[in-house]
Formats: sequence, structure tokens, C-alpha cells
Amino acid sequence: MCSPELNGTVNSGGCIEVATPPEFPKGIPGIWSPEHLFTASVSSCLMTTFLAIAENSKLDFISFNCNSKGKLEQVEGKFMMTEVLLEPVVVISEVKDYDRAMKVLQKSEVNCLISNSVRANVVMKPVIQIETVNT
Repeated sequence: MCSPELNGTVNSGGCIEVATPPEFPKGIPGIWSPEHLFTASVSSCLMTTFLAIAENSKLDFISFNCNSKGKLEQVEGKFMMTEVLLEPVVVISEVKDYDRAMKVLQKSEVNCLISNSVRANVVMKPVIQIETVNT
């Protein structure tokens, strides 16, 4: 799968190899599946929304990381992604920024374009960690 918007050619970084997951007939392990891409799309949208809102909010943070898990189920005879669990971890250096970091995460969840565009239930379990910088 390539996008001309990414100036990708078949053997470049602008392309992604996609296959059916191994749980399905003729599925191939170790290759991105549509289900992986769906889940990654929700997760990466949360991240980019967080980065924009954090910048606008002048939130000083050390790092952002988000694990995600998609749930594939058969509903009324059809397979569908029914849930995406997002587990963002934001690391801050000051205890005083804890509430603001949580508000930025919550605002990011509400304003995520992809989450707002899918039928799957998106569940966020945020964690704020405080890492003091030793000088």
C-alpha cells in the first residue's frame, strides 16, 4: 500500500506491506493488517491531537507513549472492530502539571478526528507519570 502524497514508490519508506492477519485463512504473520492499521490510526490520531493541544496549552512534558489494542468481534454475522483500548502515558517533570496534563489528554480524546469517525468504542486509560530531573 503506497500513497502518492508520501512520494512513495514500491520499495521506499512511503509504502507499507499489508496482508490478512494469521488468524484468518491464508493470513501472514509479521505483516501489518487492516486491523493493525485501524488500531494504529486511532492511537496515532490521539498522539497528534495531544501534541497540538499540549503545545497550545503550553504543557511542558517529557514524553508521550501510547499502547493500543483493537478488539475484533463477530457481530450479527459480520466481523468488525468493536473496541480500541488506548493506554497513553505522559511523563511530566513537575507535580504541578499533573492536572493540566490529564486535562490535555481528556481534551485530546474528545477532539480526536479518527476516534470521532469510527463506530468502535474507544476507551482511554491514561497514566501521568512524574519524572524529576536530577541536576
